[in-house]
Amino acid sequence: MRLCFLVEEHYRHDGMPLDVVRQLTAWGHRVDVLRPGNSLMAISEAVRAGSHDAWVLKTVSGGPGLTLLEAAAAVGLTTVNDVRSIRSVRDKALASVIARTRGLPVPVTYAAARWERLAEIPQSEYPLVVKPADGSSGRAVRLVPTPEHLVELGPELAGEGLLIAQPYVPNSGTDLKVYCVDGELYATERCSPLHPGQGVRERQVPLPAEVARIAGQVGEVFGLDLYGVDVLLGPDGPVVVDINDFPSFRKVPDAVAKVSRAVLRLARTGTAVSAPASVPASAAEAVRLPAQGSVVGLAAPLGAPLGAPGYGDAAGVGGPAYGGLGVGGPM
Repeated sequence: MRLCFLVEEHYRHDGMPLDVVRQLTAWGHRVDVLRPGNSLMAISEAVRAGSHDAWVLKTVSGGPGLTLLEAAAAVGLTTVNDVRSIRSVRDKALASVIARTRGLPVPVTYAAARWERLAEIPQSEYPLVVKPADGSSGRAVRLVPTPEHLVELGPELAGEGLLIAQPYVPNSGTDLKVYCVDGELYATERCSPLHPGQGVRERQVPLPAEVARIAGQVGEVFGLDLYGVDVLLGPDGPVVVDINDFPSFRKVPDAVAKVSRAVLRLARTGTAVSAPASVPASAAEAVRLPAQGSVVGLAAPLGAPLGAPGYGDAAGVGGPAYGGLGVGGPM
């Protein structure tokens, strides 16, 4: 098979997915690695030939790779994951609306285009966790204990675009990361980025049945095949705090081979699950910010119902990649 991996500069030294690229190449498949964030591209030509069996994306949330992946999907090429599913989880504001509309345990979510507007959130909701709606890799995630701390931390959030804020879920200081690979679920415990002093060693742990059910539902709701779910075990049960398409799969046994086999299967058959269902009108309206930029609550309380040239020279692993370097060359 011939596959195309879109890898952002942020992940140029990341084991995942480059180890998967190497594994697929070792199995005899052709893999082209494109670096959309550090290349001049003839983007209108990049997908016209349709010479790849599937396109795989590993980029930061706001990176240009998603545009190229959407272009591939627009002309009928297979993408891993489904491009609509990726878009729906990379916008954390939209993801929170879809998740709560479909009954997933997600905190009440507020959104504002300017951090100053977050001051309108009731004090009873504090402490808050504030982060960019398009954030990734823990970028600009802040624990805000009081409204006074918001004023102190606010300038650090300026320029981050749309922000979301959620009430902090009391927990032990560890995150439970659940990975889904080809329908199989694996759980990893690691130190929370909000509590870096806990010193928790990252390790694989048993997966509680309730968390497994929730993680499986995430895949069904968002139409994801390869994904990760960040779960906190709060006082009222598991709470989903983040969803990631094509995560690191750290501590998953034999992860490289398992992810590689999943990519091949999806390239042959297409996505295994349905793309996310359309959002009800009431939920879609909640995403829209008022013209004056006020803070908006994106969800009701938990559980409440909601009604060619420039491209043909790309080489596979071991040679120059499109506009950049292949996995086998200097990186």
